[in-house]
Amino acid sequence: MHIGMVGLGKMGMNLVANMRDHDIEVTAFDLNDKAREAVGQYGAKAVANLDALVMSLASPRIIWSMVPAGKPTEATISQLAKLLRPDDIVIDGGNSYYQDSIAHGKLLAAEGIHFFDVGTSGGMAGARADGNFMIGGDKAIFNKIEPLFKAIAAKGGYLYTGPAGSGHYLKMVHNGIEYGMMQAIGEGFDVLAHSPYDYDNAAVANMWNNGSVIRSWL
Repeated sequence: MHIGMVGLGKMGMNLVANMRDHDIEVTAFDLNDKAREAVGQYGAKAVANLDALVMSLASPRIIWSMVPAGKPTEATISQLAKLLRPDDIVIDGGNSYYQDSIAHGKLLAAEGIHFFDVGTSGGMAGARADGNFMIGGDKAIFNKIEPLFKAIAAKGGYLYTGPAGSGHYLKMVHNGIEYGMMQAIGEGFDVLAHSPYDYDNAAVANMWNNGSVIRSWL
């Protein structure tokens, strides 16, 4: 399997390293010269632009976009719609708004290109190894990319969620739960800080992380 990666920030770079650990060939593009140089340490190739990235891949191409949500993702998808060919596959692994992902799916489908919106969880550690992925797109095409997720995800750590938009919708709900957990943790430690007792909150957090029902790396 040969993947084209667009975006070599903290998540994209770690995903490349994860893929290379599983002998997945990667050619990558980033606007940053230093990022393109750094990806070579993982045995991946780097190219100077999207045109070269597309040209480096055999059909049907699989391109994973890991750029910021909003205008950067929109610009990347629009460029790929012009460069790719029918039956190629685009994966948006960023944290895009699900309605944008529905629109991107329709834009690419008009060109015969398959689109998957992938909610990616686990932070940089998950990107580097044993990630967690929520995958929306065409069920009939999913089997072509499932080996990729089997390789880079934790055991049981990926799920096909339905049509385009469903992956990022699930990630949106996931994030809401995550932020609620973070707020609860913060409020709990605030209560401890204002209690009549002199707790060592770092020690409390460490203790709770070892066997407690509320253990968390958040």
